[in-house]
Amino acid sequence: MLIVLPPSETKAPGGDGPALDLGELAFPGLNSVRGNLVDELAALPVDEALGVLKISERLRGEAEANLMLRSSPTMPAIHRYTGVLFDALDAPTLPTAALSRLAVGSALFGVVRATDPIPRYRLSGGTRLPDAPTLKSRWGELITEALAAEDFVVDLRSGAYQQLGQVPGALTVRVEREGKMVSHFNKQYKGELARVLALAEEPACGIDDVAEIARAAGMTVERDSGFQLTLVV
Repeated sequence: MLIVLPPSETKAPGGDGPALDLGELAFPGLNSVRGNLVDELAALPVDEALGVLKISERLRGEAEANLMLRSSPTMPAIHRYTGVLFDALDAPTLPTAALSRLAVGSALFGVVRATDPIPRYRLSGGTRLPDAPTLKSRWGELITEALAAEDFVVDLRSGAYQQLGQVPGALTVRVEREGKMVSHFNKQYKGELARVLALAEEPACGIDDVAEIARAAGMTVERDSGFQLTLVV
């Protein structure tokens, strides 16, 4: 089982790992696109990057971080991403076996495993770099092929990142309250579910296993048609 999380716009600064080495990342079939994107971001002047990335002057530091993608320190991906979902996941308290079940979708790296060392960066799934095709077009079938090699995928990515590489047969999760989709706390509940699944004694091998593990943890889930579960909160 591989649980694929959505990335966060915010990234933890710093790190104590060596500079980015694409050869150290999982899913090596993604490295050609990874390398091109890294080089293009690093070459993009900061003033231009603010507009391309659709961020304000207040976030200039995030655009500046892209200039040093090849030289800045790295840290494990699961600690690089921050925010509500990652707070609920509480990765620092997870054992190695649980971390091995986690991955994160990424506009820049396609998908990385929890322990893959990555630098701080800024690039969203809907961003289009100057004079270049869309990210969806650039990734093509590469992310799909990488994840299709896994026995069973729980795809918790948001729509923009699922579009970068759909995974046929993957389980997706909808968060609902009183018959309506939850938006504000969606990430929190997905983080809690990811933690429960990562810590399960035996990895889930299918949708029924996921439902059983979630229910045993006190969660309310309903099986929808196809490969979707609804987490009722």
